[in-house]
Amino acid sequence: MTEPGSIAIFGSHVLTPGGVVADQWVLTQGRQIVAVTPTRPSADLVLDQPGRFVLPGLLNLHNHCFSEMVVRNRTEDGASGDEASLVYRLLMPLSRLGLQKLSSTERLAAARLGLLQVMKGGATTLLEPFRNGIPEMFQAALELGLRFYGAPYVFSSADPRMGADGRVDYGSAGNNDGATDMEEWERLREHWDGQDSGRLRLAMSPHATDTCAPDLLRAAVTRARSLGVPITVHVAQSADEVSLCIERHGCTPVQYLERVGLLGPDLLAAHCIHCDANDLALLARSGSTVVNCPRTFARGGVFAPYGRFAAQGIRTVIATDGYNMDLIGELSAAGFVSKLEAGRADVATAGELLGAVTHVAADALARADLGRIAVGATADLTVVDMSQPHLQPMADPVRALVWLGHRADLDVLVVDGRLVVQGGRHLHIDEQSIVMEGAAAIRKVWESPEARAALTGVDVHSPAARLGGS
Repeated sequence: MTEPGSIAIFGSHVLTPGGVVADQWVLTQGRQIVAVTPTRPSADLVLDQPGRFVLPGLLNLHNHCFSEMVVRNRTEDGASGDEASLVYRLLMPLSRLGLQKLSSTERLAAARLGLLQVMKGGATTLLEPFRNGIPEMFQAALELGLRFYGAPYVFSSADPRMGADGRVDYGSAGNNDGATDMEEWERLREHWDGQDSGRLRLAMSPHATDTCAPDLLRAAVTRARSLGVPITVHVAQSADEVSLCIERHGCTPVQYLERVGLLGPDLLAAHCIHCDANDLALLARSGSTVVNCPRTFARGGVFAPYGRFAAQGIRTVIATDGYNMDLIGELSAAGFVSKLEAGRADVATAGELLGAVTHVAADALARADLGRIAVGATADLTVVDMSQPHLQPMADPVRALVWLGHRADLDVLVVDGRLVVQGGRHLHIDEQSIVMEGAAAIRKVWESPEARAALTGVDVHSPAARLGGS
């Protein structure tokens, strides 16, 4: 990509570390913010539209583009609270099937479609755990101009299957040392980490507490900390996961992570739905971050309340988990779920929720240069059009954005000092082609006999319809 020049953006409202300020210009030069000023500056590009709310670039720290798209519109209106079934009957098997059925070109098309949705949901930074058989995720992020932390999975049990009795067979769990996945992670790191002046990075992602044995978790955390990269893992997603961890290790998933040394300020623990009070206290003491993704659980009738974690002093961020991929809209979902669970209106305030996808999320990545509009910060900006009818009249821009806003209000994204989205449209790609090609790739997966069997409830573990793992 070309080197960034200078951009001046007028904000009727600008979110700064000191609060919202009115009628200011944000000036970027190269990859940095160089001024926030009431005086119109000169710049290579001047964006002067009334009614804009200029925010630090939003950070989405847990998402699964590929696995979400292969089950799109297939997971609503199903069995209440059956998260284990969703993961092990559909998400993981169909993701694995996609790797087998699609060419590299088709996987790239699907990756582009997923990342385009993430960006149009307001995010400038994405942390994306995914199967290490989809290296095209990095290529798509490079092309689309997204700040990307790719997190290829490492597994001890890469092929878990849920039987007709509802129990998950983990196969080789504890027998596979994960060496192959770790080797692939290293190959991807050597090729992609640091590309485009550090816009593309790798994170370490042991998949979950039920699919990773102790030795693999220790190896993963040791390698991640030697490199100073973030670590992310799925934790206590389902009651079955908790029961299995107690059966295998005599402790809860959070206690298991403590034993192997994973807890700490560099850990992003996704979900933590079935954590008890002791688990939450342990997460808080360790300085770990909980990644809260409320809508993906709400579709199963399950509360995933941001407020429950934040109230315990746990650093808590909000992400999309692939479902919907509208980070702006996820904020109100997090707030409403929290208020309903607590039975109180004063929990999960708009300011807290917006912080969870700006400076709090940046701190979880140890990136003091992100999530803030300040001189010297990296020039990542999310700009929202607050002149929309559903946002007017407006008494408070933060409350209006959080409680009434959504992806359709996105106007501009600036990533690393480059304008990549304007007027809600990506400037450097053909969106229509991306949608058509990406959707065609996913439909190819759906059209396979194995996918049709899984999606219609046929026993996918029979010899005629065996899918493999995720």
